[in-house]
Amino acid sequence: MDVKIRPETPDDHREIEELVKAAFTGRDGNDPDEHHLVNKLRKTDAFIPELSLVAVLDGSAAGHIMLSKITIEERGRSTGSLALAPVSVAPAWQHKGIGGKLIHASLEKARELGYQSVVVLGHDKYYPKFGFKPASVWGIRAPFDVPDEAFMALELVDHALDDARGTVQYPAPFSG
Repeated sequence: MDVKIRPETPDDHREIEELVKAAFTGRDGNDPDEHHLVNKLRKTDAFIPELSLVAVLDGSAAGHIMLSKITIEERGRSTGSLALAPVSVAPAWQHKGIGGKLIHASLEKARELGYQSVVVLGHDKYYPKFGFKPASVWGIRAPFDVPDEAFMALELVDHALDDARGTVQYPAPFSG
């Protein structure tokens, strides 16, 4: 399977929207409107074009991932970080390693761009294999109720989160 991972282009937007919609529709606990999040994030200062990646297989989009800017805040102190959301794989290509390739590629690109950490709300059995740990290890909290094991963080640079205690502040599109 020859998967090419590259930054999205404006020509990809419609195909990515359909892919994200298909990936999240009809799956228990998933938001069928997740494609709106992607579209809204592109219009904010939190959007990082180099960290919105598409996996191309046989000439079409098989997967997509987006990392966007967030902050971790407490008592007037703010630490910049990234949110990994969403990662989407077309239903026909799920469980074939494309999501993992997208995650690895996005984390590597984030390191190259100088970002130091990433936060994700996701499956506690999946994301630890990429190095994610419960965010509570660093005193980092979600701005909403979520199981501790599902809210995770990853240091892209050693000790990047040592002083990052606080609550994650997501860009407005995450609120609906």
